[in-house]
Amino acid sequence: MTATPASRRYGPDLTPPWKRSTPPPEVPAERDLVVEEVTTGFCGAVLRCEKTAEGLTVTLEDRHRKLRVFPLTPGGFLIDGKPVTLVRPAGAAAAAPARPTRTASGSVAVPGARARVALPSRIYVEGKHDAELVERVWGDDLRIEGVVVEYLEGIDDLPAIVAEFAPEPGRRLGVLVDHLVPGSKESRIAERVSGADVLIVGHPYIDVWAAVRPASVGIAAWPQVPRGEEWKLGVCRRLGWPADTRDAWRRILASVNSFRDLDPALLGRVEELIDFVTAPAP
Repeated sequence: MTATPASRRYGPDLTPPWKRSTPPPEVPAERDLVVEEVTTGFCGAVLRCEKTAEGLTVTLEDRHRKLRVFPLTPGGFLIDGKPVTLVRPAGAAAAAPARPTRTASGSVAVPGARARVALPSRIYVEGKHDAELVERVWGDDLRIEGVVVEYLEGIDDLPAIVAEFAPEPGRRLGVLVDHLVPGSKESRIAERVSGADVLIVGHPYIDVWAAVRPASVGIAAWPQVPRGEEWKLGVCRRLGWPADTRDAWRRILASVNSFRDLDPALLGRVEELIDFVTAPAP
């Protein structure tokens, strides 16, 4: 009996059919479709699929109303435990995006509202990362209220800034400080410059990174870094991230979509500062 050539039996790649890998099926990322992201296990319903600077992304919302944004990668999601490739729904490019009804801070959105002329009052935060996080969550609210946020180079500069600013009724100064705990250097400086028109509040974290909920970043918890070791680099080492704090911060900031991604210890303090500097002058 003459054997059939392999090229005729299996095709030009000589691979038996049962050994050929089948690409995951493509599924349109329609709104309310429930999927699971394969690398993080995050499970949620599709809210939107859009084109961003990083490429096509999908926003998922889980049962706790937490939002996460993921890139559309081949086989990057599961439906009923089976891998699929999410694709942009037909006609999505032409459809106008729905206007958000809430800002990232949870306030009622005011479509088309113009930024208000800046108030004499100011909010200072300790560091560039703090300022970027405040802008990401409260930026819309601050522009409507006319509040400018600036950042300190360090807590040691605060007495000079307060003296130069010269707070008074109608010209208030609010300050957000990292690691404001009893007995710390930060708390001693805060006590020196606080007054009727100066409100200094703080969160208990050694750095504002830790004010972002670990689950939003895709980690179980923020690592414990021994005293004396540079905290941010220590975090990167223990999470297996590259020793690049700028890249790490971009990753963390990108995981924040709304106030739900922040710890209440930070949320309450920022809201307190906004209320303080926008209160009408007596």
